[in-house]
Amino acid sequence: QRTRDGGAEIVGLLKTGSAFYAPAAAAIRMATSYLKDEKQLLPCAAHLNGEYGQKDIYVGVPCIIGANGVEKIVEISLPTEQKAQFEKSVAAVRELCGGIQLNKKAA
Repeated sequence: QRTRDGGAEIVGLLKTGSAFYAPAAAAIRMATSYLKDEKQLLPCAAHLNGEYGQKDIYVGVPCIIGANGVEKIVEISLPTEQKAQFEKSVAAVRELCGGIQLNKKAA
């Protein structure tokens, strides 16, 4: 629960600051792993092609980041409840992307 609500917790602690520090730090960590070929296990939005039972979508999953970018998507076994939450999240992303495509065609 704390992981899910972490952004709101950071904003609450910073008051007049922002929660941009954590995403910026994560981006720097990913770039460092890429540039130095560190092959670090990091969470990132990666293109799934069958992993976690999903295809043709970018979703946040654990990945090995090295000189070739996302070198491996690490599939972990999710308990039933977490798997259902993951699939719900993927469905929401697909719906959002579908809405963007509809707006793009209308323009």
